[in-house]
Amino acid sequence: MTILAVDDDSASLKTVTGLIKKIKPDSVCYSFDSALSALAKAREEEIDVAFLDVNMPELSGIDLGKYLVELNPFINIIYLTEHKEYAFEAMQLHASGYIYKPEAKDRVKKELESLRYPEIRKKYKRVFAQTFGNFELFVDGEPVIFKYNRTKEIVAVLINNRGAQTSNGELIASLWEDDGDPEKKLSYLCNLRQDLQNTFKKLKLDGIIIKQRGSMAIAKDKIECDLFDWLEKKKESKYQYLGDYMNQYSWPEFFHAELDDISYALYEDEDNM
Repeated sequence: MTILAVDDDSASLKTVTGLIKKIKPDSVCYSFDSALSALAKAREEEIDVAFLDVNMPELSGIDLGKYLVELNPFINIIYLTEHKEYAFEAMQLHASGYIYKPEAKDRVKKELESLRYPEIRKKYKRVFAQTFGNFELFVDGEPVIFKYNRTKEIVAVLINNRGAQTSNGELIASLWEDDGDPEKKLSYLCNLRQDLQNTFKKLKLDGIIIKQRGSMAIAKDKIECDLFDWLEKKKESKYQYLGDYMNQYSWPEFFHAELDDISYALYEDEDNM
C-alpha cells in the first residue's frame, strides 16, 4: 500500500506519519508539508491512500483531493482538520474518511481498516483487452468508443506487439497495408494518436500508453488481456485460445499462425502423455 500524508503543520505531519508507519509498517509512506510537492509525487506514482490537511496555503486539501481523484479514481482520501465545517465538501468528493485532528491517534487505525476502496481493488485492472475472437477494449466493463474506428485498431496493433515500442511506420504499414500516400497517412495517424490520447485522458487512463519520439507501446502491467494471460499461463489461464484472434483485422495473420502452433503443441504434448 502506498500512502501520502500532507500537512503544512510539521508537528501534525510528524504525528500522522508516525501513526501510519506504526499501523501499516509494510506500506510505503510519503510525507510532504507542501501540497504542490505532494501532487507532483502523485503524478509519478499511484497513491492508494492520502491523508490531507484541509487548510494549506498553496493548495487547499479539498482542491488537492480533486486533483488526486483525477489521477486515480480509486484513491482513498482521508481528511485531517481542526475544523468540522468542511465535512460536506469532503462528502462531495466521496472521501473515505474525515478525522478531527485531536482524535487522530484513535481514528487513523480505524480509517485504514475501513477504506472506501480496499487495497484488493488493485488486483482488478480497469482495462481489459479482448483479442480472442474480435478485438475489443473495455474500461470498467464497458467497450471504449473512439472518435475514429482506426484508433481502436492502433490499440490492437500495440496489444499484438505485446509491449514492444511500435514506430509510426509500423503502425501505418499495419493499418493501411502500404496503401496510398505515406505522407497523408502520417497526417491521419497524428489525428488518430490525438484521438487515442483524448479518449484515454477522458477515461483517466494515465500510463496505459508509453510514448517515445515516433513510437508508442502498451503498458502490459496496467491492463488485463486474454492473450497475455494465455501466453504466460497456457492451460492454467482462465482464457483459452480456440483458433480465433482479432478476427476483424487481416494484419495479425502471421502471429495468428504462431498462436496456432503454440496451441497445437500444447495439445500434442497432452496426447503424448
